[in-house]
Amino acid sequence: MNRIRIFVVLALAVTAGSVFAFATYRYVQGLPTGSASTIPTRPVVIAVANLSLGAALRAEDMRTIDWPAEAVPEGAFAKVEDLVGIGVIQPIVQNEAILPAKLASKEAGSGLPPAIPPGYRALSVRVNEVIGVAGYVLPGTHVDVVATVNPTNQQPDITSKVILTNVQVLAAGTKIERDVNDNKPVQVTVVTLLVNPVEAERLTLASTEGKIQLALRNPLDQAMPATPGIRPAALLGYMQGRPVIRGGGRVALAAPAAVLAPQPSMVEIIRGDKRTQEAVRQE
Repeated sequence: MNRIRIFVVLALAVTAGSVFAFATYRYVQGLPTGSASTIPTRPVVIAVANLSLGAALRAEDMRTIDWPAEAVPEGAFAKVEDLVGIGVIQPIVQNEAILPAKLASKEAGSGLPPAIPPGYRALSVRVNEVIGVAGYVLPGTHVDVVATVNPTNQQPDITSKVILTNVQVLAAGTKIERDVNDNKPVQVTVVTLLVNPVEAERLTLASTEGKIQLALRNPLDQAMPATPGIRPAALLGYMQGRPVIRGGGRVALAAPAAVLAPQPSMVEIIRGDKRTQEAVRQE
Protein backbone atom coordinates (compact mmCIF):
# COMPACT_ATOMS: atom_id res chain seq x y z
CA MET A 1 0.00 0.00 0.00
CA ASN A 2 2.82 2.38 0.93
CA ARG A 3 4.59 1.59 -2.35
CA ILE A 4 1.48 2.49 -4.37
CA ARG A 5 1.15 5.75 -2.44
CA ILE A 6 4.79 6.67 -3.23
CA PHE A 7 4.28 6.05 -6.96
CA VAL A 8 1.12 8.18 -6.94
CA VAL A 9 2.94 11.08 -5.24
CA LEU A 10 5.86 10.78 -7.66
CA ALA A 11 3.53 10.77 -10.66
CA LEU A 12 1.74 13.87 -9.39
CA ALA A 13 5.09 15.67 -8.84
CA VAL A 14 6.30 14.87 -12.36
CA THR A 15 3.01 15.99 -13.85
CA ALA A 16 3.00 19.24 -11.89
CA GLY A 17 6.61 19.95 -12.86
CA SER A 18 5.89 19.33 -16.53
CA VAL A 19 2.89 21.63 -16.45
CA PHE A 20 4.93 24.37 -14.74
CA ALA A 21 7.81 24.04 -17.21
CA PHE A 22 5.43 24.16 -20.20
CA ALA A 23 3.71 27.23 -18.78
CA THR A 24 7.05 28.96 -18.23
CA TYR A 25 8.12 28.17 -21.80
CA ARG A 26 4.89 29.60 -23.22
CA TYR A 27 5.30 32.70 -21.07
CA VAL A 28 8.87 33.31 -22.24
CA GLN A 29 7.86 32.78 -25.86
CA GLY A 30 5.11 35.30 -25.44
CA LEU A 31 7.44 38.06 -24.21
CA PRO A 32 8.11 40.91 -26.67
CA THR A 33 11.44 40.90 -28.54
CA GLY A 34 14.33 42.51 -26.62
CA SER A 35 14.41 46.27 -26.80
CA ALA A 36 18.12 46.29 -27.73
CA SER A 37 17.39 45.02 -31.22
CA THR A 38 15.01 47.92 -31.83
CA ILE A 39 17.58 50.63 -30.97
CA PRO A 40 18.94 52.25 -34.14
CA THR A 41 22.70 51.85 -34.54
CA ARG A 42 25.52 53.22 -36.68
CA PRO A 43 28.86 51.63 -37.58
CA VAL A 44 31.81 53.06 -35.63
CA VAL A 45 35.49 52.24 -36.16
CA ILE A 46 37.30 51.10 -32.99
CA ALA A 47 40.86 49.94 -32.22
CA VAL A 48 41.49 46.19 -32.15
CA ALA A 49 44.57 46.64 -29.91
CA ASN A 50 46.47 49.42 -28.14
CA LEU A 51 47.87 51.95 -30.62
CA SER A 52 50.92 53.99 -29.63
CA LEU A 53 51.93 57.51 -30.54
CA GLY A 54 53.49 57.66 -34.01
CA ALA A 55 51.88 54.47 -35.30
CA ALA A 56 50.45 54.40 -38.81
CA LEU A 57 46.97 52.87 -38.83
CA ARG A 58 46.59 49.57 -40.68
CA ALA A 59 43.41 47.78 -41.65
CA GLU A 60 44.15 44.98 -39.20
CA ASP A 61 44.42 47.52 -36.34
CA MET A 62 40.73 48.46 -36.63
CA ARG A 63 37.22 47.07 -36.98
CA THR A 64 33.67 48.41 -37.01
CA ILE A 65 30.96 47.72 -34.45
CA ASP A 66 27.31 48.73 -34.18
CA TRP A 67 27.09 51.72 -31.87
CA PRO A 68 23.81 53.18 -30.55
CA ALA A 69 23.05 56.00 -32.97
CA GLU A 70 22.13 58.45 -30.23
CA ALA A 71 25.46 57.93 -28.42
CA VAL A 72 27.95 57.95 -31.31
CA PRO A 73 30.99 60.12 -30.35
CA GLU A 74 31.29 63.29 -32.38
CA GLY A 75 33.59 62.81 -35.36
CA ALA A 76 33.62 59.00 -35.15
CA PHE A 77 34.51 57.19 -38.38
CA ALA A 78 32.28 54.62 -40.06
CA LYS A 79 34.73 52.98 -42.51
CA VAL A 80 38.08 51.35 -41.77
CA GLU A 81 39.43 52.14 -45.23
CA ASP A 82 39.11 55.88 -44.54
CA LEU A 83 41.77 55.66 -41.82
CA VAL A 84 44.45 53.39 -43.28
CA GLY A 85 47.86 55.11 -43.28
CA ILE A 86 46.96 57.98 -40.94
CA GLY A 87 49.35 58.64 -38.04
CA VAL A 88 48.39 58.43 -34.36
CA ILE A 89 49.36 61.51 -32.32
CA GLN A 90 47.89 60.32 -28.98
CA PRO A 91 47.78 56.77 -27.61
CA ILE A 92 44.56 54.84 -28.30
CA VAL A 93 43.52 51.90 -26.12
CA GLN A 94 41.89 48.66 -27.23
CA ASN A 95 38.17 48.93 -28.11
CA GLU A 96 38.31 52.74 -28.01
CA ALA A 97 36.49 54.61 -30.76
CA ILE A 98 39.03 56.25 -33.06
CA LEU A 99 38.41 60.00 -33.13
CA PRO A 100 39.98 62.85 -35.16
CA ALA A 101 41.55 64.48 -32.07
CA LYS A 102 43.97 61.54 -31.76
CA LEU A 103 44.96 61.43 -35.41
CA ALA A 104 47.24 63.48 -37.62
CA SER A 105 46.01 64.94 -40.86
CA LYS A 106 46.20 62.66 -43.89
CA GLU A 107 49.01 64.66 -45.46
CA ALA A 108 51.09 64.74 -42.26
CA GLY A 109 52.04 61.07 -42.43
CA SER A 110 53.04 59.02 -39.41
CA GLY A 111 55.96 58.83 -36.99
CA LEU A 112 57.23 61.63 -34.74
CA PRO A 113 56.55 64.84 -36.79
CA PRO A 114 52.73 64.68 -36.57
CA ALA A 115 53.00 64.32 -32.78
CA ILE A 116 54.63 67.76 -32.42
CA PRO A 117 51.97 70.35 -31.46
CA PRO A 118 51.93 73.71 -33.26
CA GLY A 119 54.42 76.14 -31.73
CA TYR A 120 56.69 73.40 -30.37
CA ARG A 121 59.82 71.65 -31.57
CA ALA A 122 61.37 68.24 -31.00
CA LEU A 123 65.00 68.63 -29.90
CA SER A 124 67.32 65.68 -29.28
CA VAL A 125 70.18 65.70 -26.76
CA ARG A 126 72.85 63.10 -26.13
CA VAL A 127 72.70 61.33 -22.80
CA ASN A 128 74.35 58.47 -20.96
CA GLU A 129 72.88 56.06 -18.44
CA VAL A 130 73.34 58.51 -15.57
CA ILE A 131 71.94 61.53 -17.39
CA GLY A 132 69.04 59.39 -18.61
CA VAL A 133 68.12 58.53 -14.98
CA ALA A 134 69.30 54.93 -15.37
CA GLY A 135 67.04 54.32 -18.34
CA TYR A 136 63.80 55.45 -16.72
CA VAL A 137 63.45 58.48 -19.00
CA LEU A 138 60.89 56.95 -21.34
CA PRO A 139 58.51 58.43 -23.93
CA GLY A 140 55.67 60.20 -22.17
CA THR A 141 57.59 60.99 -18.99
CA HIS A 142 58.41 64.55 -17.89
CA VAL A 143 61.79 65.87 -16.77
CA ASP A 144 63.58 68.97 -15.53
CA VAL A 145 66.83 69.91 -17.26
CA VAL A 146 69.76 70.93 -15.03
CA ALA A 147 72.71 72.65 -16.72
CA THR A 148 76.25 73.02 -15.34
CA VAL A 149 78.17 75.80 -17.11
CA ASN A 150 81.41 77.71 -16.49
CA PRO A 151 80.86 81.12 -18.14
CA THR A 152 84.30 82.57 -17.31
CA ASN A 153 86.43 79.41 -17.32
CA GLN A 154 87.21 80.18 -13.68
CA GLN A 155 86.56 77.31 -11.28
CA PRO A 156 84.69 79.45 -8.69
CA ASP A 157 82.22 80.57 -11.38
CA ILE A 158 80.97 77.07 -12.26
CA THR A 159 77.19 77.18 -11.84
CA SER A 160 74.49 74.50 -11.83
CA LYS A 161 70.93 75.63 -12.43
CA VAL A 162 67.56 74.23 -13.51
CA ILE A 163 67.02 75.80 -16.93
CA LEU A 164 63.88 73.93 -18.07
CA THR A 165 61.05 72.42 -16.03
CA ASN A 166 58.31 69.89 -16.76
CA VAL A 167 59.53 69.04 -20.26
CA GLN A 168 57.85 66.11 -22.01
CA VAL A 169 59.98 63.30 -23.42
CA LEU A 170 58.86 62.46 -26.96
CA ALA A 171 61.34 59.71 -27.76
CA ALA A 172 64.11 57.73 -26.15
CA GLY A 173 66.68 56.56 -28.66
CA THR A 174 64.70 55.45 -31.69
CA LYS A 175 61.60 54.64 -29.64
CA ILE A 176 58.62 56.98 -29.57
CA GLU A 177 56.45 54.61 -27.56
CA ARG A 178 56.64 53.25 -24.04
CA ASP A 179 56.91 49.50 -23.46
CA VAL A 180 53.50 49.05 -21.83
CA ASN A 181 54.02 45.35 -21.16
CA ASP A 182 56.85 45.38 -18.62
CA ASN A 183 57.78 49.10 -18.47
CA LYS A 184 61.43 48.19 -17.96
CA PRO A 185 64.22 50.79 -18.18
CA VAL A 186 65.75 51.18 -21.63
CA GLN A 187 69.36 52.17 -22.21
CA VAL A 188 69.51 54.93 -24.84
CA THR A 189 72.05 57.49 -26.06
CA VAL A 190 69.64 60.16 -27.30
CA VAL A 191 66.53 61.66 -25.70
CA THR A 192 64.13 63.83 -27.71
CA LEU A 193 62.35 66.56 -25.75
CA LEU A 194 59.29 68.65 -26.64
CA VAL A 195 60.22 72.33 -26.27
CA ASN A 196 59.17 75.70 -27.60
CA PRO A 197 61.67 77.79 -29.63
CA VAL A 198 62.93 79.76 -26.60
CA GLU A 199 63.48 76.57 -24.63
CA ALA A 200 65.22 75.06 -27.66
CA GLU A 201 67.76 77.89 -27.57
CA ARG A 202 68.44 77.44 -23.86
CA LEU A 203 68.80 73.69 -24.19
CA THR A 204 71.12 73.94 -27.19
CA LEU A 205 73.40 76.48 -25.47
CA ALA A 206 73.51 74.45 -22.26
CA SER A 207 74.38 71.20 -24.03
CA THR A 208 77.02 72.95 -26.17
CA GLU A 209 78.74 75.09 -23.54
CA GLY A 210 78.36 72.84 -20.52
CA LYS A 211 76.81 69.64 -19.28
CA ILE A 212 73.17 68.78 -18.78
CA GLN A 213 71.43 66.40 -16.41
CA LEU A 214 67.82 65.17 -16.60
CA ALA A 215 65.77 65.04 -13.40
CA LEU A 216 62.76 62.72 -13.64
CA ARG A 217 59.45 64.19 -12.42
CA ASN A 218 56.24 62.79 -11.02
CA PRO A 219 53.67 63.30 -13.83
CA LEU A 220 51.15 64.61 -11.30
CA ASP A 221 53.55 67.31 -10.08
CA GLN A 222 52.88 70.45 -12.11
CA ALA A 223 54.93 72.85 -9.96
CA MET A 224 57.57 74.93 -11.77
CA PRO A 225 59.86 76.28 -9.03
CA ALA A 226 62.40 78.98 -9.84
CA THR A 227 65.83 78.16 -8.44
CA PRO A 228 68.73 80.58 -7.86
CA GLY A 229 71.40 78.16 -9.04
CA ILE A 230 74.45 77.20 -7.04
CA ARG A 231 78.24 77.58 -7.22
CA PRO A 232 80.96 75.47 -5.57
CA ALA A 233 81.60 77.96 -2.75
CA ALA A 234 77.92 78.11 -1.80
CA LEU A 235 77.65 74.35 -2.10
CA LEU A 236 80.38 73.92 0.51
CA GLY A 237 79.10 76.73 2.72
CA TYR A 238 81.94 79.17 2.13
CA MET A 239 79.79 82.14 1.14
CA GLN A 240 77.83 83.74 3.96
CA GLY A 241 74.32 84.80 3.03
CA ARG A 242 74.14 82.92 -0.28
CA PRO A 243 71.00 80.78 -0.72
CA VAL A 244 71.56 77.05 -0.62
CA ILE A 245 68.94 74.57 -1.86
CA ARG A 246 68.28 71.71 0.51
CA GLY A 247 66.15 68.58 0.27
CA GLY A 248 62.42 69.10 -0.29
CA GLY A 249 62.95 72.39 -2.14
CA ARG A 250 63.65 74.36 1.06
CA VAL A 251 65.96 77.35 0.85
CA ALA A 252 68.39 78.13 3.65
CA LEU A 253 71.34 80.45 4.08
CA ALA A 254 74.73 78.87 3.81
CA ALA A 255 76.64 78.60 7.05
CA PRO A 256 79.50 81.09 7.25
CA ALA A 257 82.96 79.71 6.85
CA ALA A 258 84.94 79.08 9.99
CA VAL A 259 87.22 82.02 10.81
CA LEU A 260 90.69 81.07 11.93
CA ALA A 261 92.26 83.37 14.50
CA PRO A 262 95.52 84.89 13.19
CA GLN A 263 98.64 83.56 14.84
CA PRO A 264 100.55 86.30 16.78
CA SER A 265 104.11 87.18 15.81
CA MET A 266 106.67 85.92 18.34
CA VAL A 267 109.92 87.64 19.27
CA GLU A 268 112.78 85.97 21.11
CA ILE A 269 114.34 88.15 23.84
CA ILE A 270 117.77 87.32 25.32
CA ARG A 271 118.63 88.66 28.76
CA GLY A 272 122.04 87.38 29.84
CA ASP A 273 121.80 83.67 29.83
CA LYS A 274 117.96 83.64 29.67
CA ARG A 275 115.89 83.38 26.52
CA THR A 276 112.16 84.19 26.43
CA GLN A 277 109.43 84.28 23.72
CA GLU A 278 107.02 87.18 23.73
CA ALA A 279 104.16 87.93 21.40
CA VAL A 280 104.21 91.15 19.49
CA ARG A 281 100.92 92.99 19.81
CA GLN A 282 99.52 94.13 16.47
CA GLU A 283 97.58 97.42 16.51
